Amino acid sequence: MLNKLAQMVAGPVSQRIDAVISRAISGQRQQLDDLMILQGRALALQNADRAPFDRLQDAEFKVFSQFGEDGILQHLIRETGISRDETSFVEFGVQDYSESCTRFLLMNDHWRGMIIDGSKEYMDHVRGQDLYWRHDLTAVTAWIDRDNINDMIGDAGFSGDIGILSVDIDGNDYWVWERINVVNPVIVVVEWNSVFGPDYSISVPYDPKFQREKAHYSNLFWGASIAAFEYLAGQKGYALMGSNTVGNNLFFVRKDRLGRLKPTSAVNAYVESRFRDSRDSDGKLNFLGGQRRRLEIIDVPVVDVKSGQTTTLRTLDTAKANG
Repeated sequence: MLNKLAQMVAGPVSQRIDAVISRAISGQRQQLDDLMILQGRALALQNADRAPFDRLQDAEFKVFSQFGEDGILQHLIRETGISRDETSFVEFGVQDYSESCTRFLLMNDHWRGMIIDGSKEYMDHVRGQDLYWRHDLTAVTAWIDRDNINDMIGDAGFSGDIGILSVDIDGNDYWVWERINVVNPVIVVVEWNSVFGPDYSISVPYDPKFQREKAHYSNLFWGASIAAFEYLAGQKGYALMGSNTVGNNLFFVRKDRLGRLKPTSAVNAYVESRFRDSRDSDGKLNFLGGQRRRLEIIDVPVVDVKSGQTTTLRTLDTAKANG
């Protein structure tokens, strides 16, 4: 009887303790976010005094982005003169949104935004955070393909001129950006595959069910090359500004908004990434680097986006060597 009574009392007490701990953790997280945002503001002001930059990478700093994208975007936003009416973004492939290209814009600059990820767990996590009611953010759970992306964005209330489009889905990135026309972003950020090299305009073949970890055991076969994205950007009226230092994100600006920004070329902007997230045939990390990564996928079929022909890196290398 006493044990049962103790359990009945302990239940509510434990729940109250958990609630107190949860509020304390949330408060500490908010304080940390506030400090990070203040630091980001200071760095953005420093960059404003230092601009223009010879290299886009000189503007890098990290608040909530994975690497230095926060600084680059603050710089590009300032240089392109994005207006109040354009302060909205669409970003997809965000996972739980803890590291993203647009979170600093949401929390510091109070932009309106839409994020999309295929994981319900991730999107539910975002909806459960304070930032979801503090800011104008729409989180959508969906598997993205080139046939549903425009309806998805439009149905969420985004259309016409927006500030930023960020594409990061580790697969059909080229084919999805190619199809997007419901929004007209000033700035576009796309993740690119450095392993494909600087010379060829190639992408993985389009597959609406593409999954990086299943496409090839190495985990290296995904996305598109820097030259492919440069070609697509030109077709859509954008100029290449450059890559971040680590070689995973490219930045493009609409040509009518360049101002004093100076475009570059795929060859000049190319950065060989140093990620070592390759796998062996058993699915275990084997930490390949440099050209050893390229050899893993040299015979996997890719699409030349200019001709539409299916080829391989080996075939392209042979043709280049033969002049």
